[in-house]
Amino acid sequence: MIGTGTLRRSLGRGLAAAALAGGLGTAPASAEPMFLSKQYPRCTACHYSPSGGGLLTPYGRSLSREEISTFGRRGAAGATPAEASRSEESFLFGALGSDSPLQLGLDIRPSHLNLNVPGRAVADRNFLMNLDLQAAWQRARWTAYGSVGRKPTGGGELVSYEHWVAYQVSDTLSVRGGRFLPGYGVRFADHTSFTREGLDLAQDDQVYGVELGVSTDRSLLQLSVGPGRADSLMAGHRQAALTASGRFQVDLSPRTVVVGSMLYRGATDVGPRSTDTGVSFGYAPARWLATWTHADLRLQRLAASERSYIVAHQTSVEAWRGIWLRVSPQVRWTAGDPRGEVRRMVYGLDFYPRTHWHVNLSYYRDHRRFGDLHTQTLLAQLHLYL
Repeated sequence: MIGTGTLRRSLGRGLAAAALAGGLGTAPASAEPMFLSKQYPRCTACHYSPSGGGLLTPYGRSLSREEISTFGRRGAAGATPAEASRSEESFLFGALGSDSPLQLGLDIRPSHLNLNVPGRAVADRNFLMNLDLQAAWQRARWTAYGSVGRKPTGGGELVSYEHWVAYQVSDTLSVRGGRFLPGYGVRFADHTSFTREGLDLAQDDQVYGVELGVSTDRSLLQLSVGPGRADSLMAGHRQAALTASGRFQVDLSPRTVVVGSMLYRGATDVGPRSTDTGVSFGYAPARWLATWTHADLRLQRLAASERSYIVAHQTSVEAWRGIWLRVSPQVRWTAGDPRGEVRRMVYGLDFYPRTHWHVNLSYYRDHRRFGDLHTQTLLAQLHLYL
C-alpha cells in the first residue's frame, strides 16, 4: 500500500506540474455556460467554433459589450458621446473595419498561482499563461480559423492548438475539418474541471478529424471522427487512436437545455479502449442566475475497475452587472477503487469591467479521500482580448 507521506509528495509534485503547465483558470474567450441566463444556449451565437471557445464573432463581441461588461455598453451612466459611439468591441477598436472578412484577436492572460499541500507551499509564482494570436476569415459559406501562440511549457516554441476549415452546406448542415476539440457535454471555461481534464478534453487535447453539424431552431447534432489526439499524431507517439464523438442538444426553451453526449477512444499502447457517455442539463430561471449539471460514465478495460464516474455542478449568480459569483462542487471516482476518488469545491469571482477586460479569481479545494489529503489552490488572472 502507498504510504500517506509518499502519496502526499507525489500528488503535490503532480499538481504543481499540471498547474504550472496550463494554469487553472477561465477566460471569456472560452465558452461561458453562465451566459445561458442571457438566453444564448448555443456556442455559435458568439463564437466561430461550433463547440465553443476561441475567437468571438463580431456579433459576439458586440454582445460582450452590451450584455456583459459593467461600463462598456452604449448609453452607460457617465459615458461620453465619443465613448458610446466608438467600436471598442472590435479588434484594436475597429482598426480593420466592421465589415472585414478577416477578424483578429489577441488573447493575453497574465496570472498568479498559489498552490498549497498541507505543511508546505508547492507553487507561488507569477507567469504568462496565454499569449495567442487568433484569426478567422469568413466569406460566403466558408470559414477558416486558426490560432498560434507561445507554448506555456518547454522552450517557449510556437504552437497552434486549433486550426480548421468549415463549409456551410445549407441552412442546417455544416462540415469542418482540422484540429479542434470534439463537442461533448457542457464546455466549462475552466479546462481543469473534472468534466474537461477528467475526460481528456482540456486545453491541449484537440483531435484531428472531420465534424458534421446539423442545426435547427430547437436542436443541434454534432458528429466527429478522426485518427486521434493531435499532439500524439504530430509527435509520432503510439498514443493516438481512433476517436469518435457525438453530441445532441435540445433547447427546451431559451434558458433550458438538455445535452446527451458520447465519446469513443480506441486502445493505445499506454491506455485501454474507453467509451464516455454523458448527460448535461442547463437551466437559467432568471437573467442573473444560471445552473449547469453534468454526469458522466466511462467504460474501459482496467484491472482495477471497468467504470468511472464524474458529476459536476456549477451555479453562477450575477451580483451586479458584469460581476459574477460562481460555485462548483465536483466529484470523480472509480468503482471499487477508493484511490481514485477526488472531491473538489471551486469558488470564483468573474468581473467584466469593459469589453476587453476580464478579471478572474478562483479558489480550489480538493479532497482526495485515500490518504485524507487536502490541497488548496488560488488563481488570479487578468484576461485581455484585443
